[in-house]
Order: sequence, then C-alpha cells, then structure tokens
Amino acid sequence: QVQLVESGGGLVQAGGSLRLSCAASGNIFSINTMGWYRQAPGKQRELVARITSGGSTNYADSVKGRFTISRDNAKNTVYLQMNSLKPEDTDVYYCNAGIRTNRPVSAMYADYWGQGTQVTVSS
Repeated sequence: QVQLVESGGGLVQAGGSLRLSCAASGNIFSINTMGWYRQAPGKQRELVARITSGGSTNYADSVKGRFTISRDNAKNTVYLQMNSLKPEDTDVYYCNAGIRTNRPVSAMYADYWGQGTQVTVSS
C-alpha cells in the first residue's frame, strides 16, 4: 500500500504565503514525477506544478514567479511554496506521484493521489 499525506493548507489573506507538503509512504520502490494539482467545485483538476526525480520543473502560467515546487528524495516528500497568493488561488490542492511499488517490484509507475488540502485566500 502507498499513501500520500498532504499538509499545510489553510486560510490566508491575499498577498500572503503558504507552504504545502506531501509525504509518500508505504510499499515504495521508486518515485519519478511528483506534482501538485488543484480543483475547484465543478471544474476539472488542473496542473499547478510538477518536478521530476532529477529536479526539472514546470509550472502553470498562472503561478509562475509566485509558486515554487521542490522535493526531498530521501524523505519521499514534495513541497509547494506559494507566495503572493491571490483569491483565485482558492481551491483544493492535491498531491500526485508516479510510484513503483515494492515486494514484488512493479514493472511500471502508477499514479497515486493525496486526499487534498483546502487553500483559501481572502481578499
């Protein structure tokens, strides 16, 4: 079994900052890309940022220059530093990771998701 546990969401005023964390645990052999997505009610889940195991990143245009994704491979953890937050950043944020499980080692990476954490930015 694999779990992704997110933390760090909450309520913040516009212009403020939050840092999200997501730790993967369980029967893990390796992790490739990790990322953050967000979803508002009635809308499709959209990519916010992702990072490969080698550290390459890409961001949604709407968050470039304000959000920074990073990861600690030793801890199987991905972070999202969110600065200069805007009311339109209000959403549920989901962690995602491509994971090969252990015992036996799986041949392919499968997508795993966290439970989501609410980010609310007040104007």
